[in-house]
Amino acid sequence: MKYATVCTLLAGLSSAVLAQNPYGSSTDFAKFAALLREKSLLKLEPQVIIPTERAKTLYPWKKDIVATVFWVGELAAQNNPVHNLSSSWDLNWKSSFGGYDDPKDRVGLQNGGSIPRTFVPKENPFYVALPYNDRMRSGFKPEAAQVIPWFKVEFARRGNESVCRDRWITIRKRLPGGSQRVCYAQWSDCGPFRTDHFEYVFGTERPRPNLNGGAGLDVSPAVRDYLGLAGTDVVDWCFVEDTDVPFNGPWADFGSNNQVAQRKQRNVGPTLVQNVKPQPKKARSADDEPVVDAR
Repeated sequence: MKYATVCTLLAGLSSAVLAQNPYGSSTDFAKFAALLREKSLLKLEPQVIIPTERAKTLYPWKKDIVATVFWVGELAAQNNPVHNLSSSWDLNWKSSFGGYDDPKDRVGLQNGGSIPRTFVPKENPFYVALPYNDRMRSGFKPEAAQVIPWFKVEFARRGNESVCRDRWITIRKRLPGGSQRVCYAQWSDCGPFRTDHFEYVFGTERPRPNLNGGAGLDVSPAVRDYLGLAGTDVVDWCFVEDTDVPFNGPWADFGSNNQVAQRKQRNVGPTLVQNVKPQPKKARSADDEPVVDAR
């Protein structure tokens, strides 16, 4: 009885397929059957969508963030409780950078931004600080592997070194009339004020209150000058992969720690740093106001 039922079903199926088959020969029918099978499998297979704006979805913008200015070699002060002779990741930051990144005595670059007048920086002068450090004295912080999106990949490459140091961000200054100016910089230190706020740096929290109006980002003098920022200003920022950083800006020209500059030199040719020469120190007048850190 069961055999007869199965035969009846198969016969019905064959009749249905033949009814859809526009071909007469067995060869044509075999091709038609294969086509039907392919269509059926496509309906069952998951559809893969390749994102076209990976950086925007993986690293969302942090909007309306108060930004202040800091610099390599800066001494401790009331609104800057920790000196910047060292960074969170480099005890000899000033030496590694090449000197004091004077925020006032500077020379402008032909494609925007500036560097200190008296020397060419050995590291990227486009740098920032964010209020999180992934490292402790004896290793990584407990939450680091869970909250840092690129931790697994970078840990495999760097080992016990910080996976945050020298990561790239893009900074956007919105201008009147709907225009904007965009700069790229590397994460070189931790602050302002704190080094534990992963909920903001990698999450959705806002920066916490501090002495500088809730500042959540420190920028270097080069970034300040490129974007035209005041000592305290408001910007947007987000993380970006170094492979997405464009070559056509001054951030791609300087620094032994700068992966983008190294790639540019290999693929495009000499960078701007080879054409920049140190200049004599600018004479200070009695009318010059002292530089006050806005941090």
